Amino acid sequence: MTNQTINTSEASQWVDVCDINDLTPETGVCALVGEQQVAIFYSGKLDQLFAIDNYDPIGKANVLSRGIIGSIGERICVASPLYKQHFDLTTGECLEQAEHRIRAYPVNLAGNRVQVGIR
Repeated sequence: MTNQTINTSEASQWVDVCDINDLTPETGVCALVGEQQVAIFYSGKLDQLFAIDNYDPIGKANVLSRGIIGSIGERICVASPLYKQHFDLTTGECLEQAEHRIRAYPVNLAGNRVQVGIR
């Protein structure tokens, strides 16, 4: 993976989270970014990083980092381990229940360091 900003949303500050080698492809980890739990995923198939809120608004628990990533059509998503709703890793949309949405964060790779953007 080359040094690049993966998601293009603007960030006012980059928070260093972990080394890229700490991530296992196709799985998530949870990181505390400021006071917010953030789920970070590395898709080895796409060679791409994603970051979303770890909080599942339907199951009302911080569990999304333990979900399974995959795709539905062209959308890359994570399935919540609780009730299996799918959240788009790029937009934060819930595919089954549009009234629910989580925050998607910009992600940057600086050298081997994964950074999450906050506003």
